[in-house]
Amino acid sequence: MKNGVIVAAQPEAAEAGAEVLARGGNAVDAALACAFVQGVVDPQMAGIGGFGSMQVYMPGKGIHEILEFYARAPLACTPDMWVDKLVGQSSDGFGYILEGNISEIGYLAVCTPGSVKGYAHALSHYGTFDWADLIQPAIDYARKGFMVRPHVHWYWSQNQSKAHLANTRDKLAFSQTGREVYFRADGSLKEIGDIVVNREMANTLERLARLGPDDFYHGELAAQIADDFAANGGLIGRKDLAEYALSVTQPLWGEYRGHRISTSPPPGSGISMLQLLHIMENFDVGAMEHGSYDHVRTLAEAIKLMTVDKDLYMGDPLYVDVPVEKLLSRSYCEELARGIADGKRAKVTRLDVSQRETTHISVVDKQGNAVAMTHTLGSPSGAITRGLGFMYNGTMARFDPRPGRASSIAPGKRRASSAAPTIVFKDDRPFVVLGAPGGTYIAPSVAQGLMNVLDFDMSMIEAVSAPRITAVSNAIEVSNRVRRSVTDRLQAEGYEVKRSPTSYPYAALHGIRIDGDACKGAADPQRDGCAYSVT
Repeated sequence: MKNGVIVAAQPEAAEAGAEVLARGGNAVDAALACAFVQGVVDPQMAGIGGFGSMQVYMPGKGIHEILEFYARAPLACTPDMWVDKLVGQSSDGFGYILEGNISEIGYLAVCTPGSVKGYAHALSHYGTFDWADLIQPAIDYARKGFMVRPHVHWYWSQNQSKAHLANTRDKLAFSQTGREVYFRADGSLKEIGDIVVNREMANTLERLARLGPDDFYHGELAAQIADDFAANGGLIGRKDLAEYALSVTQPLWGEYRGHRISTSPPPGSGISMLQLLHIMENFDVGAMEHGSYDHVRTLAEAIKLMTVDKDLYMGDPLYVDVPVEKLLSRSYCEELARGIADGKRAKVTRLDVSQRETTHISVVDKQGNAVAMTHTLGSPSGAITRGLGFMYNGTMARFDPRPGRASSIAPGKRRASSAAPTIVFKDDRPFVVLGAPGGTYIAPSVAQGLMNVLDFDMSMIEAVSAPRITAVSNAIEVSNRVRRSVTDRLQAEGYEVKRSPTSYPYAALHGIRIDGDACKGAADPQRDGCAYSVT
């Protein structure tokens, strides 16, 4: 390859990864340096209190694997522990709302984190750099501070009370550390351009760099975490941390327009992304005008059908049977497509009465290694152990409190993840490396990004920037750049249409397109990110 490329949603993190590439590190090394910095400069999107998955392709070593370091429900959980506290469900199906928001904010919201073990496994099995070396840029940003960027502030200041969801501002103010770090001296939330210094997080990262990842799961750091949860009514104990296990599995494969596509298997959402592509392959998408009535309506119905199956079947395959072969079969997807062509309308069932806190990294190095990594807090819980500085995930809200369902609560269970880190192959070589943060919007957005390249022959910057839609409920939601003549016709035909006030909504695509031996990357304008090319 003539160059390597890294793309991420935070300039500071992308730069840290680019510097590793420039120093001779491989794609995994760069992704990990980037990931650690993301946990500091976008601390409600990801961090060592979170989890994720990484697709790793290293042709020189014969490696092509999915590393899964998903959060696990505390071992003290029971399937019916919250059944009497259910209030409703977020409109996009991303999570469940309980009385007092107990599964969203505070210590009961937290699942056992997997990120530290995931990062360590990736480095020891695929990387070349020293553990402490990769953490150092993150330590520097935590100690010296980072500047509040527009997307960070937008996320902090969202008002979700009308949706009965806990506001991020309240989560930031939940702990003493949060109040000290994220607020001004007068008690107001820090604004764009303010500097956020987190010395406690810097100390914790320095400790991890010095003592290694085992301290998080078996050492004094694990004891400090467990003691804090016990003191605050949380469910995670020393056994949860000591017995936490990640998994390494093979990619899930699909095909679209003659291109082989590898992505994350259940409990990741690559299956939903592939199902959507398999449905859409029955239509001549490239002959449609992008964003036209036919394009929007066809795509929306396919997304709704994908969503129905996701809600019904998606869960941890160690606990429930996920019918992968059926959902991706050509015959089944052709049947769904015929219904769309015949004018049928799918119905997505939701409880009457979201936040999406994730980030992504795409990397290709000059040796042809490729990494797509999506990691997250699921949603931030607000809980921060005094002296440690990092916020824990709030993933318990993503489990269905009703027993007997694919996504129901169970001790040690991995929650279904929206992540879909993806690589498209052309002539047995990587052609597109793509992924996104964005909760339930990830699968349909990644699929649209791929169709933009494969059907409309867009460059990567065009593909991640083109207007998107989604339909993860019965409404068709559209970017503000979709023509009003299109949505007027849909509404005239009885569709509920929700127009976003923003130009770049619905997940945030970050990808790389490889043509010959040259890579070009692009970051979705929705967030603050960028792509760096390293020669």
